Amino acid sequence: MILSLWYLYEDEHLFCATQETAKVVSYLKSEPRCAFEIAGDYPPYCGIRGQSRAVLDPSRGIEILEKLLIRYQGSTDTPLAKTLLAKKEKEVALILKPTTLYQWDFSNRMELVQPSKLDLETCPGTK
Repeated sequence: MILSLWYLYEDEHLFCATQETAKVVSYLKSEPRCAFEIAGDYPPYCGIRGQSRAVLDPSRGIEILEKLLIRYQGSTDTPLAKTLLAKKEKEVALILKPTTLYQWDFSNRMELVQPSKLDLETCPGTK
């Protein structure tokens, strides 16, 4: 299964949130090993990928959801934030504990490409 999730990185862990009924939750309950990738959508391409073990934590679901909403929406008052928070009691935190990391940075090969929307200062694993 491959899916995109909002994430935040704190204390050497990746944190995501989703509803307890999401298929990814049932998959991770039966098999906590997983892989991840963090990369920009625009050149020059750079990022990290790796393998991890996932821990599911319903007690932190709302906390992580609110942090993600602030990171990606700027507040918890946007229409999308309100929709997601309406079901917050069933939110589960996904905590990924990386076991293996790989990074790549194609910036040098792509010098002539317009700068990325992903600022190189924030390119995962390159600074």
